Amino acid sequence: MSGFSYRAPWWLPGGNAQTLWAALMARRHGGVAPKWRRQRWATPDGDFVDVDTSAHAVAEDAPLLVLFHGLEGSSSSQYAVAFADFAAQVGIALAVPHFRGCSGELNLAPRAYHSGDFQELDWMLRRFAAEHPRRPLLAAGVSLGGNALLRWAGEMGAQAGQTVRAVAAICSPLDLAEGGRAIGRGFNRLVYTRVFLSTMVPKALQKLEQHPGLFDREALLQARDLYAFDNLFTAPLHGFRDTDDYWARASAKPVLADIRVPALALNARNDPFVPAASLPVAGQAGPYVTLWQPAQGGHVGFPVSLPPWGLPAHVRAMPDAVGRWLLDKV
Repeated sequence: MSGFSYRAPWWLPGGNAQTLWAALMARRHGGVAPKWRRQRWATPDGDFVDVDTSAHAVAEDAPLLVLFHGLEGSSSSQYAVAFADFAAQVGIALAVPHFRGCSGELNLAPRAYHSGDFQELDWMLRRFAAEHPRRPLLAAGVSLGGNALLRWAGEMGAQAGQTVRAVAAICSPLDLAEGGRAIGRGFNRLVYTRVFLSTMVPKALQKLEQHPGLFDREALLQARDLYAFDNLFTAPLHGFRDTDDYWARASAKPVLADIRVPALALNARNDPFVPAASLPVAGQAGPYVTLWQPAQGGHVGFPVSLPPWGLPAHVRAMPDAVGRWLLDKV
């Protein structure tokens, strides 16, 4: 089922090693580090989002790739830097719109962002299309951003093709309940959950200072997993009854068959966050969706050894593969 012939370095066995090395140690770009230009967009509800565009030179009619980051990600995430490196190499434009509160400055409204935020993506993508009428528009999303993007494509149906040529989701928990359960157990809970909550909880408390009474402060301080955090913060702030309602209604898996634009879903089968048993099969995905499910890669990992000795490793292989798949649809 995989069109991405990825093999992990021999010295990085297992999904956790491939995930952590890629995030913390791997090389993200080839030559000069990408530079970003930031633009602030006012949202229709009186808030703002910050959009970073890679500053490399590009032709006026070259494609524009919009990259939606993952949970607590940004333009400095290793995958965003690697995609910017790829974009500079092939001569396309790249933009990373930050979800609310993820650009280094707390947003203004009571709301934040969530895994099924397809209305926000719709507004962003339409604005990109309007501001760049000569550029073919492509979109990719990583983890949370990829689920939201495929949710958007499914909700839009045939209308999605009026805005974008193709979309791709990378390591996305398309079944949020299964992903949520996986990250709340064992090693995942001890390591990844703590990392996410270490930034999510302080931002939520800042949000409470902005908007007193928004949620129960003491209850939030007791949250030890994403289920509890989403129950107290994410779900009620974004119109969901509770975590179970949020995870069910925001998941992209149920709408994959409704997608009517070329779409790619890349998931490593050893992803610590996304159980292989939860991944879609061809019959669930529909004719417009391509499934790449290599055995290895971890969560947004896919590190590749550098010659001659196989050390260290870079993370350009995944952006190269996904980026070229998208460009083939232009």
